[in-house]
Amino acid sequence: MMENEAIYPQCDRLLDQLSKFDSELLDLGGYINDDRFRLFEKGIGFNLPLDFKYILTLHNGISLMGTKVYGLDDDLKESSLNKVYHFEHLGAGNPMPAHFLPFSPDGTGNHYCLDLSKITDGLCPVVFWEHDVAYLSLNNVEVCNKSFTDWMQQVMIDWTTDDYNYDGSEK
Repeated sequence: MMENEAIYPQCDRLLDQLSKFDSELLDLGGYINDDRFRLFEKGIGFNLPLDFKYILTLHNGISLMGTKVYGLDDDLKESSLNKVYHFEHLGAGNPMPAHFLPFSPDGTGNHYCLDLSKITDGLCPVVFWEHDVAYLSLNNVEVCNKSFTDWMQQVMIDWTTDDYNYDGSEK
């Protein structure tokens, strides 16, 4: 099996684990059934990783107890990938490089980003962009996870279940 063929079952397992959370804690956006990813990719000049497109096609935007993954829809206003991408690259005081796609805010102006310049076998690393750091080199931007699904497992699921049960009660 080619490595990228294993991406989708891994995504499905991750979504099954995510769905164990009580619906009061988890908000999963609706299905995307149009060409907005293709248009977005064309607009930014980069392909998106397969795991990211697959998960967001099934759930256009995800929120779990304050941890958010932006969706791709103008109706989401300032929480849409296209609006955030545009602002972080053209409107921010410390603009991101074009190949960083901010997909999840930390609540203080920083973002987890996909490094779209490093897609290999359909996946790319996740980096943490600090909006108030003047990076002397992009090598100084912290690489957090090897893929979007690894980030979701660690940040959304593992960090939440470290302190909370699936029903939201504290451990």
